[in-house]
Amino acid sequence: MTAIDDILLYAAIGFAAQIVDGAIGMAYGLTATTVLMSSGVTAATASASVHAAEIFTTAASGAAHWRVGNIDRGLVKRLALPGMVGGAIGAYILATVSSAYIRPVVSVYLVIMGFVILRRALWNTQRPSISSKHIGILGLIGGFLDSIGGGGWGPMVTTTLIVRGINPRFAIGSANAAEFFVTTTVTATFVATIGVALWPVITGLVIGGALAAPFAAYATKHLPEKPVMIAVATVVIALSLRNLSLALMSN
Repeated sequence: MTAIDDILLYAAIGFAAQIVDGAIGMAYGLTATTVLMSSGVTAATASASVHAAEIFTTAASGAAHWRVGNIDRGLVKRLALPGMVGGAIGAYILATVSSAYIRPVVSVYLVIMGFVILRRALWNTQRPSISSKHIGILGLIGGFLDSIGGGGWGPMVTTTLIVRGINPRFAIGSANAAEFFVTTTVTATFVATIGVALWPVITGLVIGGALAAPFAAYATKHLPEKPVMIAVATVVIALSLRNLSLALMSN
């Protein structure tokens, strides 16, 4: 394939991934990283390339969510700084150490969270609130796992926020906005350690993701809460079970 073919292919992948990520708050990084790794790219290179693209796509997504009123600024602030710290630590570790032992544990946690969301969406059980302190810890863990796994901020952060009682619309929009700061920090760490390559892939992901961002934000604003929660739960469970099976088979 030529560089132009690569750009067009990954633009299509980026568009599809961003539609899902912007609308339900997750799966852009996981989708793009899975595609790259399936084509033989190492975990660190795949994560570095996807995060470089996500600087632009998360900026577009965050701006789109802000324009349609899906952002809680206080929530963004409490997530962003700890997320940046966690992301930098995770990127440094991924550049030097295998993440094979971390992924199964994260996948199990996310499967559980997916079923919790699904139960609460279907049976309307009461959702406990989440404190500012716990939001900071969530951001720290989410940033770390996102950089280690090449994606995962959305499944970890958005899922937990919804489980703990944040309206899905604001959980999705605010997590998307905070992710821009996390992604920028993760990319800078990768540049300082292993560098960033695969520019046709990055360019394609950026183009597709930027084009999709406004449509995804509009969908988040206007979709009712229950279907969004069911969609979030379904995506989390499906991706986490797949990642868990792949991790177990590789060990």
